[in-house]
Amino acid sequence: MSTHVWAGSVARRLSVAAVLVGLTLAPFVLGPYAVGTLSRILVFALLAMSVNLLTGLTGLPTLGQSAYFGVGAYTAAIVATKVTNVGVLQLVIAAGVSALVAVPTGWLAVRARGVVFLMLTLAIGEIAYSAAVNWKSLTNGTDGMSGIPPVVPLPGMPALELDGLVYFYVLAVFLVLFAVIAHLTATPFALALRGIRDNEKRMQAIGYPTQRYALTVYCGAGALAGAAGALWVSVQRFVSPGDAGFEIAALALLAVIIGGTGSMWGACAGAALVWLTRDYLGNLEAVAGRGPLLLGLLFVIAVYTLPRGLAGVRLPPRLTRKRTA
Repeated sequence: MSTHVWAGSVARRLSVAAVLVGLTLAPFVLGPYAVGTLSRILVFALLAMSVNLLTGLTGLPTLGQSAYFGVGAYTAAIVATKVTNVGVLQLVIAAGVSALVAVPTGWLAVRARGVVFLMLTLAIGEIAYSAAVNWKSLTNGTDGMSGIPPVVPLPGMPALELDGLVYFYVLAVFLVLFAVIAHLTATPFALALRGIRDNEKRMQAIGYPTQRYALTVYCGAGALAGAAGALWVSVQRFVSPGDAGFEIAALALLAVIIGGTGSMWGACAGAALVWLTRDYLGNLEAVAGRGPLLLGLLFVIAVYTLPRGLAGVRLPPRLTRKRTA
């Protein structure tokens, strides 16, 4: 085995270990605000991964995942206030409802490709936002839903009041869902999705029902976005129509592009970079109120300097010089 392959494997494992250690130790070295921000980044990373399932893996650029994110968030809020505050049940129900909503909307959307698909998903997102604003008996309109009780991870466990405990709950769910998606991307189903992305006509010619595959991954991405929405409610204990709005959808797509389409860890890194740029750098005194401007500059810089996104960054050749192992 060549050294550059071996070095790449070792570097990958060390990077994963370093990230896991850093995420685990974060609540012990960061303040409450930083821990809360990190929880929101993990939730947003799950949403970016759902976008990447469509945009990066299947070649279907979408601006509609905020719709299923909002559906999951409102579902979890209603379940928490009226049924149970057990987090696992909220996650399962929110993901299931979002997947059910994705079936009819996805059936319409996956019949199109390219810009038409993008516009259809944008319309789906706007419909979800309008429903959240106008369906006041269910969503409380623009006032949003507040007073959501703290989450209980599993039956019999105490409610999580502290930011650090909520963070560990979010981190555990994130790692489980990331592992599931990582496994999915290594299956023959994922290879078929990549085939649809690269040459759909050839896939149809050899007998693959491409629309059925596209609808399946669309519903799966909707379920993942719904689970992220449920986690969002656990962190915020509040949900409003803005959580299903265009801004969230655009930021998620931006995170995927910056992180590198097709790479799940790249989508997570892009999500962290986008969120920190908007909520941390954008609040610094020198650039206060200019978060959107910073995001625009970040996007331009990433497009010109990282055409493959953060996932396309490679070690310098001198660090991966070949030798016989």
